[in-house]
Amino acid sequence: MTVEIGLLGPWQIKLDGQPVRLAGRRRVAVLTRLALDAGRPVSTRQLVADVWGQTSTATAGKQLHIVVSKLRDTLTPGLITTVPGGYLLDLPREQVDAHSFTLLAGQARMARDRREPGTADELFRRALALWRGRALGELAEPWAQIESRRLEEERLAVFEDHIELRLASGDHHGVVTDLAPHVQAHPLREAPRAQLMLALYRAARPSDALAVYQEGRAAMVEELGLEPGVRLRRLQHAILTRDPSLEPAAPAQAGPIVPAELPADTRSFTARHEEVEWLREALRHEGVAVVDGPGGVGKSALAVHVAHALAGRFRDGVVYVNLNGATPGLRPLPVPDALGHLLRSLGLDGSAVPADPEEAIARYRSLTASSHLLVILDNALDADQVRPLIPAGAGCRTVITSRHALTTLDQARHLQLAGLGDRDAVTLLARIAGPDRVQHEPEAAAQITVLCGGFPLAIRIAGARLRARPDWHLSDLAARLADATGRLDTLQYDDLAVRAGIAVGHQHLREEPSGHDAARALPLLGLLDAPTHTPAATAALAGWPESRAEAALERLRVARLLEPVGRGRYRFHDLIRLYAREQAARELSDRERAAALRRGLHHYLATVNTATRLVHPQVQEPCYGAEQPGVALAGAREAREWTGAERDNLLAVSRQAAGSADPDTAIGLALGLHMPFNYRGWVTHLADAHLKAIELAARHGDWAGQAQAQNYLGWVYRDQGRYEQAIAHLEQAVACWGKAGLPHRRTGSFNNLGIIYTLLGRLDLAHVNLSRALSLAEERDERYAVGAVLNNRAHLLYRQGSFEEAIAQARVAVATWSGSLYAEGSSRATLARAYMHAGRLAEAADTFQVALALLREAGYRIGYAVTAWWSGQTLHALGRHAEARRDWHDCFTTLLEARLLTRAEVDELIRRPVPEMPGPIGHML
Repeated sequence: MTVEIGLLGPWQIKLDGQPVRLAGRRRVAVLTRLALDAGRPVSTRQLVADVWGQTSTATAGKQLHIVVSKLRDTLTPGLITTVPGGYLLDLPREQVDAHSFTLLAGQARMARDRREPGTADELFRRALALWRGRALGELAEPWAQIESRRLEEERLAVFEDHIELRLASGDHHGVVTDLAPHVQAHPLREAPRAQLMLALYRAARPSDALAVYQEGRAAMVEELGLEPGVRLRRLQHAILTRDPSLEPAAPAQAGPIVPAELPADTRSFTARHEEVEWLREALRHEGVAVVDGPGGVGKSALAVHVAHALAGRFRDGVVYVNLNGATPGLRPLPVPDALGHLLRSLGLDGSAVPADPEEAIARYRSLTASSHLLVILDNALDADQVRPLIPAGAGCRTVITSRHALTTLDQARHLQLAGLGDRDAVTLLARIAGPDRVQHEPEAAAQITVLCGGFPLAIRIAGARLRARPDWHLSDLAARLADATGRLDTLQYDDLAVRAGIAVGHQHLREEPSGHDAARALPLLGLLDAPTHTPAATAALAGWPESRAEAALERLRVARLLEPVGRGRYRFHDLIRLYAREQAARELSDRERAAALRRGLHHYLATVNTATRLVHPQVQEPCYGAEQPGVALAGAREAREWTGAERDNLLAVSRQAAGSADPDTAIGLALGLHMPFNYRGWVTHLADAHLKAIELAARHGDWAGQAQAQNYLGWVYRDQGRYEQAIAHLEQAVACWGKAGLPHRRTGSFNNLGIIYTLLGRLDLAHVNLSRALSLAEERDERYAVGAVLNNRAHLLYRQGSFEEAIAQARVAVATWSGSLYAEGSSRATLARAYMHAGRLAEAADTFQVALALLREAGYRIGYAVTAWWSGQTLHALGRHAEARRDWHDCFTTLLEARLLTRAEVDELIRRPVPEMPGPIGHML
């Protein structure tokens, strides 16, 4: 029989679609409590505490047994199973509407992020349609009320996300109808009020939009004593001035990169009036402002808050970089890596980012020389780290935050940030926990803020705990904070007040019925050196299903122990990361920590292996298998998207693995990055990973791993134009394959050497190496490899002047090198090049068009750009100038989209009657 449990409205249970009546409040409560953890055990102790509460007696356990027996008699056999120490509801989570809602909402958000608005809209509607009223409304127990409020908050967030999607699609008239009653029911929520104002404005009702603002302002002033936030005030001003930016966005077109990278502004940002004005004034007149102070004091929040207010003044955008200067587990960001981030923000990526640090600095200064850009360098280690990152333009401004004063920075203004004053600290607590509670217990509120040291981070965590526990008195929390401070003080902690707040927030989660997973996840997350955390990686660390991990991450977010950074992605504040690491060392055994970290690393190893197979199925690599399944990627496109989203995490966990006692995992990760990163053009990042893999493989006698890493590093240096270094590593690869007893694997290394010598014009050596590669491939009847080598030999032949032989060789390559769109497109492009060099331009032009279609479909952007360039050259020589410019334009646009050229560079190339070959494809055959 199919069982369905409904918690999102009047309580209901159905068997095969027919409602079933449960008699007795405690039966309903026990089944509800089990349903909230469907598929997971709930201890007898927890059930008794939640359902029987203060009336617990010595017979409560027996009463629970009777209630469970009655439920079993009513429901299907086996639905409630006895497990050690408790009970488990053996029911798929999607058959409980609360869990189904969370699943559908997550799917909707992922579809939206994949730019599939139709699918996202349908999923949002299905999720919201599950609600029939107030969740768990018939249960008055404290735990049920907490869960009810949590689910209601999730419903509001999903509803508002759906409205945002509908606004983006132009459904402003429908939005007005659906959103107006929502705003009336929740007058203090600013996000939906802003959405309604925008929808009314787009529906040609600006006066109504302004009236909605005034109604909201009146409610906020009366109930909170506060003015509306920045978003509402800006929107009101934009409506009054009929700002064109309020109109629906036009379809996206390739244009200048205008970064807007600020993290979300802190909604509860409070006070700091003098500091805000100081920073605003500094940025009006000075190039650089430095804000220093201890961890948790609010340096980043201040910088981001002011940056949001001033962002509109900087026509070239706002760039944000976390330099990890005081982030436990993450190394301070090296200057070359920080420059890479900045250059990517300004429109460059991959091989367009110089590998040499001095060249990268010069490129950055050149790009910012005439810019009006705001740069936020957060969490800096010292002056040496930030000095090369300060933009060159007089119209640029830089805000630096650090725990150190950085007094050696020239021509910078400095602000030392201290904790909030007593009144401002209490005001912040009231904004989060609720003004009524603070007014009811003013002395306890003051004590809490003193115990938090006036540090905004600690106060926000304390306020979040109070908001999550409406049954708590403020004096209860003050007592716990005092106890935590005493315990931590005996261990001589720095940042004592903040850590006490974190510790209490963590302990509260342990005590909440649905907070156990979040409490367990916190120390586990501290084990992984990833800048951000996802449900999939967290599930691997904990050994849980992904839905369970996602729920735990959300609870940590609500408790202010994690910060959201986009959909399905979270990060730690530095001090919370440190606390999590310390708790992992205390709570988990060495064996548990090692096992969890291995699961996390193998999650990434498994997924990069999957991504490699999807983007380049023919790749050969040593077998470094994974013990975790990884993310189930559906195809090459999804593999590329996942790689893009996880780029920084992949680099971080690769470095972490290299420092672990598990060389196979480390080498496997480094090699696994190669193909997914190479297809995205991110070769600059691969050099360090491959060098570490070579060192590890050599240290542990892994000749096959060393050979592949040497081969890949040679490939990287080839694509960077560092030919002599590439040759040295490829020759090492050849030697290592021999020592590994795998001489047949030398095919790729010889092939790469042949390509480099061809590019260098050393055609005799090119011939030798390509011949060796071809012999090995033919020996083992490796058709794909044979076709690849024949393709490269055709390039060698036309460079030697053997044009007809090159054409014949290229035709054989077309017939042989099959099995993927990449191979078919590349071989057709080579045949076209052979025709072109032989003077058979009409045949070349036709063949180029076939190759372009194949490479476009394959998603091989660099190959497409190279082919489009040569096609333009051929068409120009034929006098077909309009078609030539079309293909050149496609070449430049592809490189712009790949972030290998800037918009200004593209414009300059297009202006020329016959443009030069762009630098990023100069090292390609």
